[in-house]
Amino acid sequence: MSKKFEIMKALIAAWTAGDIDGALGFMTDDIVWHCAAAVAPPIKGKDKARKFLDRFKADITEVRWRLFDYGERGDRLFVEGVDEFRTNAGHLVAAPYAGVLTFRGELICDWRDYVDVGVMDAQRRGEGRSAWVAEMIERPAL
Repeated sequence: MSKKFEIMKALIAAWTAGDIDGALGFMTDDIVWHCAAAVAPPIKGKDKARKFLDRFKADITEVRWRLFDYGERGDRLFVEGVDEFRTNAGHLVAAPYAGVLTFRGELICDWRDYVDVGVMDAQRRGEGRSAWVAEMIERPAL
């Protein structure tokens, strides 16, 4: 297992445990994070990343973020997985996604998540997920 992937798994463990400081500890102070690339502007800087994570954490009750595959090239880590969480309203949201993370040393300095926000919004409204999304996200995680 690569060092970058180990760092990503440690970040996921921190976030799953609700440890925002722990998750932010894997990012540079000048992180540029596209949490919904091509849909929303990026979050720039660790302070803004903290505000985003604080708001997100307040809206969810549990997290089951899983990765299915990864690859590396130079200072980049490419991951495929599912972002899954339960909202305070009780709706289960699970969306397949891909991420591209750029590292500066052992810290993430640029992060682009590619996710279908429409799939997530429908599930937030309680509409459930399609059979093909269910099939994609039920694969074994690493």
